[in-house]
Amino acid sequence: MLNPLAWFDTSAQIEVRRFAGPASFVAQLAAPLRVAHVTDIHVGRITPMKVQRAAVDLVNAERPDLVCITGDFVCHSQAFLDQLEELIRRYEAPVMAVLGNHDHWSGGPEVRATLRRAGAEVLDNVHTTITLRGQALQVVGLDDAYTGHADVERATRGLRHDLPTLGLSHIAEEADHLWTAGVQLVLSGHTHAGQVTLARLNELALGRLIGHKYVHGLYGSRVDLRPRGAVYVGAGIGAAVIPLRVGERARREVTIFELGAAPGSFEEHHVDQPPLPGRPLTEKQRNKRIQQVEAKRERRERKAARSRPRSDDDDR
Repeated sequence: MLNPLAWFDTSAQIEVRRFAGPASFVAQLAAPLRVAHVTDIHVGRITPMKVQRAAVDLVNAERPDLVCITGDFVCHSQAFLDQLEELIRRYEAPVMAVLGNHDHWSGGPEVRATLRRAGAEVLDNVHTTITLRGQALQVVGLDDAYTGHADVERATRGLRHDLPTLGLSHIAEEADHLWTAGVQLVLSGHTHAGQVTLARLNELALGRLIGHKYVHGLYGSRVDLRPRGAVYVGAGIGAAVIPLRVGERARREVTIFELGAAPGSFEEHHVDQPPLPGRPLTEKQRNKRIQQVEAKRERRERKAARSRPRSDDDDR
């Protein structure tokens, strides 16, 4: 009989989930490239550093050609930026990253500077081409859409269509726009897979109540790419509120993509899924999220001003 406690995962256990890339990459790459996807690490008090280091070690053991991290590097403050820098430096492969909503809430410029200091390439609404084992891979990075920072038009301007192209976006729904620009596969995060996946509660909460089309796993198609493509939503490593994770799909995860391998050429964690109905964001919701970022920035500045020592000039 299955032990029900096996579904309750707050430990350092991390799943490795494996997938092939889009079918079009097979002709575009002479040999498969291995890309590791990590998301929502949320370095801070809630997720122990032993878990964070274990995730990095797991990635390194897979010997990827590239590591992609899709946002939410911190929780609610800048108090753990030194630990974040330590983690990013531990990766043995090149790291490409995009920011998430928690990064902007906590201070986007500071998080971005920490990542770059640690050696990561942060893609803010731009695309770049990286050469891995003599092969070119085009990577598009969107800044966070949740807080209103994404600019798909800017990110995809001048995109080459003769190269295999990978997209990075904290919010998975941005894949709908990236696909039409020719981005065949998008990696994303944000949802933590719902953290409770028994009886499809994650799809009820994040899909029906909140309105996400993509909650966890692989959606779309890696074969029929026009006008669509595929998007992967990672379950993440960390947590921003509580570390509760219940259900197999909710476990902390590292995802390995073999770009250039044909879909179905090896055993994958699950097949491509159809999207949920979803619900588009209203203008009122969008403006509220943008205002949240500005309000948090103003609070940080006021707090910093109060903590600065007074000088003689302050009395003049």
